[in-house]
Amino acid sequence: MDFLRPASWEEALAAKAEHPTAVPIAGGTDVMVEINFDHRRPEYLLDLNRVELLREWEVGEENVRLGASVPYTQIMENLRAELPGLALASHTVASPQIRNRGGVGGNLGTASPAGDAHPALLAAGAEVEVESVRGSRLIPIDEFYTGVKRNALQPDELIKTVHVKKADGPQQYSKVGTRNAMVIAVCAFGLALHPETRTVRTGIGSAAPTPIRAKEAEAFLNAALEEGGFWDNGKIITPSIAKQFADLCSAAANPIDDVRGTAKYRRHAVGIMARRQLGWTWEQYRGAGRTLEGAA
Repeated sequence: MDFLRPASWEEALAAKAEHPTAVPIAGGTDVMVEINFDHRRPEYLLDLNRVELLREWEVGEENVRLGASVPYTQIMENLRAELPGLALASHTVASPQIRNRGGVGGNLGTASPAGDAHPALLAAGAEVEVESVRGSRLIPIDEFYTGVKRNALQPDELIKTVHVKKADGPQQYSKVGTRNAMVIAVCAFGLALHPETRTVRTGIGSAAPTPIRAKEAEAFLNAALEEGGFWDNGKIITPSIAKQFADLCSAAANPIDDVRGTAKYRRHAVGIMARRQLGWTWEQYRGAGRTLEGAA
């Protein structure tokens, strides 16, 4: 196994073009596990730790540009207001040591359905900027996951930046695990209210072959909130609406039985998380969210 260690982004792109099978490594929290268990033996490892560009972030007027290697700890400490769902997801990642090393780019590159960042990115409607020596392109998060641990990257492309719109409403994230830390998700759920567009987005992790959204549940809730005038009157969402939303989220899941949990349990847990998060986010919207909206 050869080790490539570019000093700049341009050198990294050139190395990836010359060695398309090279496996990028930054935090190494996914790649090293696969290598240590002999599940993977790449010909080349492409070390990106000297590429400063990947550890930078920028908060703009509407969006956050998040470098692929920005550690989860930095997201938690610096972007809690702008990216609350992703900050909550970052809290659940492994241990403090791993949160200091791992970043969103690793989750995206591995594309495991159990990756902690995926539900939050789906709920927020993120875009992934990838680049090669041929140029760069933006991939909507809904189009990024193409199969079990497969993504939309071409062989010569690297993940550069994740673009996420700053939260305009409450966001939540929950994860079920077999213990409280250092655990792969049995299932996970993310929810984001988008008052500016009067829409709701979801994200489901570890309950389907890829990270997914519960699109039928979103469509139902969007219609129910609009028809009932909830965005304007701030009324409490009725139990029947919350239950139907939760049931549709459960139905969207397509899980398997494995050592961490059964398919039946995963579907049930997704519904519970969906109902609870809807209650939490709507209470936030009815309180501080609507007050700020009315003052604007």
